[in-house]
Amino acid sequence: MSDSLPALILASGSPRRKDLLEEAGYSFRVVPPEIEEIEDGTIPIRVLTAKNASLKAEAVAAKFPDAVILAADTLVLLGERVLSKPADREEAREMLASLNGKSHQVFTAVSLVQRAKDKSRSLTVATDVHFKTLTEIERDAYHERIDPMDKAGAYAAQEHGRMIIDRLEGSMSNVIGLPMDEVAEALEKDFGIVLRGEKTGNDVGLV
Repeated sequence: MSDSLPALILASGSPRRKDLLEEAGYSFRVVPPEIEEIEDGTIPIRVLTAKNASLKAEAVAAKFPDAVILAADTLVLLGERVLSKPADREEAREMLASLNGKSHQVFTAVSLVQRAKDKSRSLTVATDVHFKTLTEIERDAYHERIDPMDKAGAYAAQEHGRMIIDRLEGSMSNVIGLPMDEVAEALEKDFGIVLRGEKTGNDVGLV
């Protein structure tokens, strides 16, 4: 990236989002936002994720007004039920059981802000995820291989995803935490941050 381009800051402590940006080739720094996320299952999921992404971006933008701030929020929707991060291991087991053999959607809202230039962009991407039908023993074996506690829906597509996921319809990187095709387009079109020959997170497979 050229030195003339604005600094890019990832307003997230998520190692998965950091990995996606690094794999794509972006130069950025990480500044986790110090906010309390909204947790209200009565709010429509598109509104809820957008609100949380905006809160995160604005919190960091207040400290770094010249930089382009990238924040995101990911939640799982199973029918009418919104699944966020489990509170404990028992809830994680219950979440995975509720998804078993069913289809659900993963929503990620992205907020991009550059306060000094009064620029902002928001977007939301949804991916359909279809789970395999597994026994309780198989589900427990999956949770033994990953840490479900910091993951919406208590699973991670990029961590032994083939054990639980039958197929995806849409962006794989969106399920991981950032819809990289859409993020790359917004960074280039709205903020002038361009990569040459970049690789997006949609190239990431289930492992």
